Amino acid sequence: MSRSGSPTVVLVHGAFADASGFALVIPELIARSLDVVAPAVPNRSLLGDSAYLASIVRAIPGPVVLVGHSYGGAVITVAGVEDNVTALVYLAGYALAQGESLDDLQGRFPDCDLATALVRTPFPIEGSPTPGTDVSVEIDRFPSVLAADVDPRLTAAMAVSQRPLAAQAFAEKAPKAAWRTKPAWGLVATADHAVNPGVQRYGYWRAGMTTVEVDSSHLVMLAHPQPVVRLIEEAVRATAH
Repeated sequence: MSRSGSPTVVLVHGAFADASGFALVIPELIARSLDVVAPAVPNRSLLGDSAYLASIVRAIPGPVVLVGHSYGGAVITVAGVEDNVTALVYLAGYALAQGESLDDLQGRFPDCDLATALVRTPFPIEGSPTPGTDVSVEIDRFPSVLAADVDPRLTAAMAVSQRPLAAQAFAEKAPKAAWRTKPAWGLVATADHAVNPGVQRYGYWRAGMTTVEVDSSHLVMLAHPQPVVRLIEEAVRATAH
């Protein structure tokens, strides 16, 4: 439980980034006397990443509000079934249904610019003769695809420090969907060139979420942190006991 008696806010980053993407949001939440946890998601598989996040959630005393950006939305969809999770917040995120994969949900809508900017790189898997595949974004296209309205100096650094997503994560199906039993909020980034805004709206609508729309690139936490903070605050207030 945070210092204010409110839930702990757990910020879950997505693909091609790390928790530093929340750097402008975290100080604002702390200033509001909220406890914040921003873990490093392995980005190896949806099931493995969700299990890792669930272990972090279980170790937190008291209620938790899970906030997931992009692929992090898929992760909180599965991990959010933990008993102490009181709310879910999606930021330009994938709100998967039970039995649905990222590819399934994305396949309902036209591809964004991200589809032609992906780079696939093999990586060794211990104990396996077959390598895995890491997926990242072309460095030169990272700013325009993910962060057109973010400080160019910052996006240049993010482009060369990406946390890739293993390709298998795109095809793994969510075994559970926490939004079926937990209240949820969603932010649509309407100028998103990475995740089709239609993907975001559809997932949020299907889940019956309270939603807001922001004229933003995919990295809305860095481009427009204030609407993000307000949405998290709304979820915290609505579910605090």
